[in-house]
Amino acid sequence: MKLFKRWFGAATELEPSTEYGGYELLDITPMSASGQSIHPDNAMHLATVYACIRVLAESIAALPLHVYRYETGGGKALATDHPLYSVLHDLPNAEVTSFDLRENLVGHLCLRGNAYCQIIRDGAGRVRELIQLPTDSTTVRRDEKTKKLVYSTILNGQSYELRDDQVWRLNAMGSDGIIGSSPITLQRESLGLSAATQAHGAQLFGNGARPSGILTTDGALKKEGRENLAESWKKSHGGKNSNGVAVLENGLKWQTLTMSSEDSQFLETRKYQRNEICGIFRVPPHMIADLERATFSNIEHQDLAFVRHSLVPWLVKIEQSISRDLLLAHERKKYFIKFNIEGLLRGDTAARASFYNRMFSIGVMSQNDIRKLENMNPIEDGDRYYRPLNMTPIGEDEEQNNEQLVSDQSTSK
Repeated sequence: MKLFKRWFGAATELEPSTEYGGYELLDITPMSASGQSIHPDNAMHLATVYACIRVLAESIAALPLHVYRYETGGGKALATDHPLYSVLHDLPNAEVTSFDLRENLVGHLCLRGNAYCQIIRDGAGRVRELIQLPTDSTTVRRDEKTKKLVYSTILNGQSYELRDDQVWRLNAMGSDGIIGSSPITLQRESLGLSAATQAHGAQLFGNGARPSGILTTDGALKKEGRENLAESWKKSHGGKNSNGVAVLENGLKWQTLTMSSEDSQFLETRKYQRNEICGIFRVPPHMIADLERATFSNIEHQDLAFVRHSLVPWLVKIEQSISRDLLLAHERKKYFIKFNIEGLLRGDTAARASFYNRMFSIGVMSQNDIRKLENMNPIEDGDRYYRPLNMTPIGEDEEQNNEQLVSDQSTSK
């Protein structure tokens, strides 16, 4: 409790009420048309939802996140001396790593549409720690007098109010740009259908309602005879003997039960729902182990498309929210936040070699620039830039020709 008081200050006792929302406080279980209750907590029980959110959260959490300083001449440099650098790159607080915090925040964004962190600042107003707040019990309102945002949260039955400069706010797409909408809530019907088909399949196979085949005979068998025949068949043709040759006597016939049209439709529905959920989160199916339409030639392009069209929008949103909430107003002119995605955009070895060779040949990259991208140490004299001898800046060749012409004319006189 002392730790909470240090972070949040004074608190007041609150009886549980609907004011602060959340599925736990309100006991709300939204029902879809399929009869399935769908909300952010149980949505993770759907394998495709869990896989998609895990791909997004882990991919973003694994990317290096840096604070950069603007340099004269349009350059940039890592601002490792800035207090925010270690908070974002290494440890947001003593208990959580940068990876863990970002993984949780992105997970909440995908499930609930919002994520919040308490900002602990030093005496100069710079960020010292980031403490994640419970999304379900945190609400946002605008103060009527100051017109600024005020955050209310509940921890251990106590309510706390935080100013806008004390909270790092992340939100998904919403109606006002402040409070995000939960993708799970918006897509409740689609997820409900997926949950219904998943439950149906589990019950069908769990009850053992479908045998693999049947034995028939022209004669009538008593109960004891049927039981002996079934036991004998299992012993002779079950387990390790399942692929053996069956010898049938006394008019016995084996009939394999084929898949019905209803069963085929059930499987098609499962596939369709899986692809639809991937579309909701913009995750390529092959990234959740669905390789039905994946080939070795197109997976690399799908990976690049995932970075550009799925990750980059989230990364820009996070970068801009950090600049807004974690950098001081006067610092935004000197510093900026950027994820390093160069490693994700690299192609295979042959493609990288061709790209580096071209960039080096036209003087865009030096040897050390290339070595840095390949996670190699710099070498001596590796910062020099080269270009072919037969190339000159545009316009310079005309000046040289004119100078040569004047020189030739002077010599002829």
